[in-house]
Amino acid sequence: QVQLVESGGGSVQPGGSLRLSCAASGSIFGIESMGWYRQAVGDQRELVAVMFNGGAIKYGDSVKGRFSISRDNAKNAVYLQMNSLKPEDTGVYYCNYRIVVGGEWWGQGTQVTVSS
Repeated sequence: QVQLVESGGGSVQPGGSLRLSCAASGSIFGIESMGWYRQAVGDQRELVAVMFNGGAIKYGDSVKGRFSISRDNAKNAVYLQMNSLKPEDTGVYYCNYRIVVGGEWWGQGTQVTVSS
């Protein structure tokens, strides 16, 4: 049973930085994309950043220029470097892996709180 394990969340002041990590506990073949989504209280889950197998990257409009996604194929891991954090970045961050044949996995979520 494959599981995605996230780490790196926490509390930070506005303007600060955090780095999230997500790694698969087992082997996943045929990965189509690896990405991050977030959900604030009372809001729908939204895209933060996604990296496709061919190398293309898509960022949510609100994080462009501040967040950066990267991956380590050997470790089946994906990372999210978050800089210049704002209070509106607060929420639960989930990693997501999708495979070509249509399956997907979600991490358990990690809380990010940006507050002074």
